[in-house]
Amino acid sequence: MRNFGKAWVVLLVILGVILVVGLGVLGWYIGGYNKAVRLEEGAKTAWSNVDTTLQRRLDLVPNLVQTVKGYAEHEKELFENIAKSREKYFQAGTRAGKIEASNELSGFLSRLLMLQENYPQLKANENFRDLQAQLEGTENRINVARQRYNQAAKQLNSYTREFFGSFFCKRANVKPVEY
Repeated sequence: MRNFGKAWVVLLVILGVILVVGLGVLGWYIGGYNKAVRLEEGAKTAWSNVDTTLQRRLDLVPNLVQTVKGYAEHEKELFENIAKSREKYFQAGTRAGKIEASNELSGFLSRLLMLQENYPQLKANENFRDLQAQLEGTENRINVARQRYNQAAKQLNSYTREFFGSFFCKRANVKPVEY
């Protein structure tokens, strides 16, 4: 009878150890999986903030173009390129397409803002100055949003390349994102 009691205690201890180890592994798995999902959502949120800020810039562009058009009629090609870049952004179905269209638009907007040097009366136009100030503020917001997105992308991309991180990312179907 005494041996039966000792065997029962040993069995309970072994079961307890297995249960503790099992719960530890389960906790580790859930934590790693949740981290992959959290990093992916962080990158999505950061990109959404970039996209929203780029949309704000795109909304300012038509007003700026209309203000400049009266002063710079012969800059028709520039205005057409700005319109095409803006349209390209809205038609882009991927993050990469939006990034490309946004970068293209940035170049054309720089050229548009340089026109003020050739047209002193444009430089004095109150609407132009207000729009330019709004656009400059938006460009600053875009830079901050891009930096935050790139930081979130770095964290996610690093985790997807780590030994255990890649394991959890595969399980959660989380993939690296573009900078």
